[in-house]
Amino acid sequence: MSQTLGRFIGVGVGPGTPGLIAVAALADLRSADIIYLPRARSSDISIARQTLAGLDIDPSRFREVEFNMDPDRSVLARHYGELAAQVVDELRQGHTVAYLTIGDAMTYSTYGYLLAAVREMLPAAEHKTWPGITSFAATASALSWPLGEGKERMLILPCPDDMAALADDIASHDIVILMKIGKRLPEVLALLDRLGIAEHCAYARRIGLADEVLCERVDTLDPEDAIGYLSTLLIRRTAREKRHS
Repeated sequence: MSQTLGRFIGVGVGPGTPGLIAVAALADLRSADIIYLPRARSSDISIARQTLAGLDIDPSRFREVEFNMDPDRSVLARHYGELAAQVVDELRQGHTVAYLTIGDAMTYSTYGYLLAAVREMLPAAEHKTWPGITSFAATASALSWPLGEGKERMLILPCPDDMAALADDIASHDIVILMKIGKRLPEVLALLDRLGIAEHCAYARRIGLADEVLCERVDTLDPEDAIGYLSTLLIRRTAREKRHS
């Protein structure tokens, strides 16, 4: 008799705050035999694991996986190919395998690389992806900063190196959500200041974690203190329109 294949489950958790996970996803997660948790090479602890605090999940099923966002695409491809091979081996043994990812599983998430590789290696395996809360949705809620009202046009993009290109993006949209900012933060803040819109823009870094930075208007933000990984900038081209009477 052939072995029944296991299921592969992707779950968006956090960002940061423990307990931010869909109820249906939690039930699925508790049924998993193995739970992979990504951990940045530069970190001693998995942020994804921190988001499960207090949720009564057997830690013996956890497997932390060190990941490296290497700019070399071939290195990145090899990493996710090797991880997918591990997942596929477990699925072939009939195990239910879950993989946690910070934020939404399908929004600028490396989970997409892993899922594509698993599906290519084992097309017959059943898979399910549970959505999570994006960093920009969490930032907007924390700062009471609405994302798009009426017919406002909104753009989501990773921070470009070219500030002129970013200026064009801002000029052609009402709201720009800027992700993956990193060391470009001082340049971006200088641009917003030159455009005269810094007071309409908000920023968050490592939201929900102990060292989070939340700033309601970036004209008061010190880039040297705020720069870092897991940052999101909400840019509004003009002051918010008053919509109540």
